[in-house]
Amino acid sequence: MNLLQGKVCLVTGASRGIGLATVKRFAEEGAIVYANVREPKNLDKYYDELSENNSGSVSSVYFDVRDESASKKAVQRIKCEQGRLDVLVNNAGVMKDALVGMVSSFLMKEMYETNVQGGVNMIQFATKIMVKQKSGSIINLSSIVGIEGNAGQMAYSASKGAVAAMTKTAAKELAAYGIRVNAVAPGMIDTDMYRSIGDERMKEQIKNIKLGRLGKPEEVADAILFFASDLSRYITGEILGVDGGAVI
Repeated sequence: MNLLQGKVCLVTGASRGIGLATVKRFAEEGAIVYANVREPKNLDKYYDELSENNSGSVSSVYFDVRDESASKKAVQRIKCEQGRLDVLVNNAGVMKDALVGMVSSFLMKEMYETNVQGGVNMIQFATKIMVKQKSGSIINLSSIVGIEGNAGQMAYSASKGAVAAMTKTAAKELAAYGIRVNAVAPGMIDTDMYRSIGDERMKEQIKNIKLGRLGKPEEVADAILFFASDLSRYITGEILGVDGGAVI
């Protein structure tokens, strides 16, 4: 359908899971994609193959979203090469669990530096371009636990709840400039990050999913594509759950 034909997109945390699935989906839909990873991970060949086999193109851009200077330079590079930025997907994130009483200040700092401050930085750099062009779509990755909370995940839940809140605030501020800001809140998705909880715990949690299975990264990528495309041109400030009817 070429829903993103010619649109310039930046996807952070694109080395695996939801981020990598999003890069692939965007390339299939004709986007000019800049795929961010923190450091070289031998993905250039894969990105080249995506460019060769789809109507869109994919380029690597290496930086850590926690590094304000490097993040700014990356966005400036995109502006220099393409003259615009149409879509930002704030996907980079970390997840570490800890029970109440075991949540250290270091853990909170780590969660917030990546999941929240990194996303805030990217929004601020991206909107310097989007405001001038009077258009843009920003998609943040929250989580079902950021909306519902979850035992043993105070730090992670708090950070993803902050992502939901900043999404709604940014949507209100940026609507006047034609910039839409929405979030996707995945549930239990079959990624390396989710599988790190262990097989037994995973089996127990699947029992709480009404559709009876884990979600796929590609299914989250489809929701992100919806917000990135003009199909959602009259939608902003929304948090879309992609969770299979999960109950936490």
